[in-house]
Amino acid sequence: MSQTLFIDGRWEAAKSGAVREIRCPADGALVGVVSEGGRDDTERAIQAARRAFDDGPWPRTPAPERGDLLLRVAAALRERSEEFARAESLDTGKRIVESRIDMSDIANCFDYYGKLAGLEAGRLVDAGDASVVSRIAYEPVGVCGLISPWNYPLLQAAWKVAPALAAGNTFVLKPSELTPHTAMLLMEVLTDVGVPAGVANLVLGPGPEAGAPLSESPDVDLVSFTGGLHTGRVIAAAAASTVKKVALELGGKNPNVVFADAEFDAALDNALNAAFVHSGQVCSAGARLVVEESIHDVFVDELVRRAKGIRMGGPFDDSADTGPLISAAHRDKVTEYVRRGVEEGAILRCGGTWGEGDLADGFYYAPTVLDGVRSGMSVVVDEGFGPVVTVETFTTEDEAVRIGNDTRYGLAAGVWTQDAGKAQRVAQRLRHGTVWINDFHPYLPQAEWGGFGESGIGRELGPTGLAEYQEAKHIYQNIKPQVTGWFPDREG
Repeated sequence: MSQTLFIDGRWEAAKSGAVREIRCPADGALVGVVSEGGRDDTERAIQAARRAFDDGPWPRTPAPERGDLLLRVAAALRERSEEFARAESLDTGKRIVESRIDMSDIANCFDYYGKLAGLEAGRLVDAGDASVVSRIAYEPVGVCGLISPWNYPLLQAAWKVAPALAAGNTFVLKPSELTPHTAMLLMEVLTDVGVPAGVANLVLGPGPEAGAPLSESPDVDLVSFTGGLHTGRVIAAAAASTVKKVALELGGKNPNVVFADAEFDAALDNALNAAFVHSGQVCSAGARLVVEESIHDVFVDELVRRAKGIRMGGPFDDSADTGPLISAAHRDKVTEYVRRGVEEGAILRCGGTWGEGDLADGFYYAPTVLDGVRSGMSVVVDEGFGPVVTVETFTTEDEAVRIGNDTRYGLAAGVWTQDAGKAQRVAQRLRHGTVWINDFHPYLPQAEWGGFGESGIGRELGPTGLAEYQEAKHIYQNIKPQVTGWFPDREG
């Protein structure tokens, strides 16, 4: 029986005995067999985290010591980087070079919060009265339910686990049931560096069974979710019944705005990166190319030529430029997304096909360019989450901003121009949580990440990412107490 749930410091099998086969999306090869947890397993994990928070040492461990532990986690991740990267690539099908970059970013995230943990000592408030000491103290929220996605399994988990631990919380991590292996390896590292039993717990399984109790349970104080909009709404509704804190990162429909005066080669190269890195399975993918009309023909013709040359292949194929989609079901969704766009009038310039020949056993979908799209089309409105880029045009700066903001999401955007003033004006007017100027995709652990509108609630990373896992408490001390005299001392 597979013992791959980690609850209260012990590896366990699911109570039901159910298991799931994990297969590589690149070729269908068996990666491993893991426990398929359910509600009972998640409830046990929640109770372990509850006891560890209420009665255990971790929340009362001095913040600098918690920070030192996170630095040890970062060091251990670097030591085992290749092992982690290989596990990530086997689960997701992404190229090993991409997974190696992810592992470096993950270690940097633990480093950042390890250093930040001991710096925040609260703040004094001037009460305007010498007899009063008033201060704001920051305390851990409590038990945190952390639900992470399949596209960047350990990176997205690290964005939650690192600040949760830095703040002194306990947690239950529920990764995607499709990509569990690096979360399991992380539990090994946390145990090795000395995280007390019950502080870090891992449950595996599908969201409706293994994940749902994290948003429903009154013993969970915060739920943080990264994933799709529909599931985010379900989680927010369930969490409302206990009025717990909620943090949601729900994707985006991100415009990449290219003005005619942009540096052509850089803008073109980054338009490819924006749309097709990790086969477009990126919440911040530049899936909407918004290009100035005067350069549309030459820019898009060259984009199509370059997209046709992108090579698909497995994670360890050195000649490959991008990998497969995560599953057959997801490939079917992307296929339908493109079909619907063409039916509505989009022009299929390239792609729209599955992998053939040596790629037939994997879930490959060719890089796809849909030209001539218009506001309101489903491919403009809906997040496709695949290697598909749509093309819209504009003629004025105001029109570029209007098109860029024509979305219910608001996660990220790019602006390409050599006019510094124009770049700043447009960046300030775009209603997106991250705006890149003459770049696309980089992020910093010290800079907040999150979106406007239906891209979610709250922020990850940066100081605000730590504050999400803290409660602010006002402590007001009168050091010279006196009788107020408000109510006279008289006989009743």
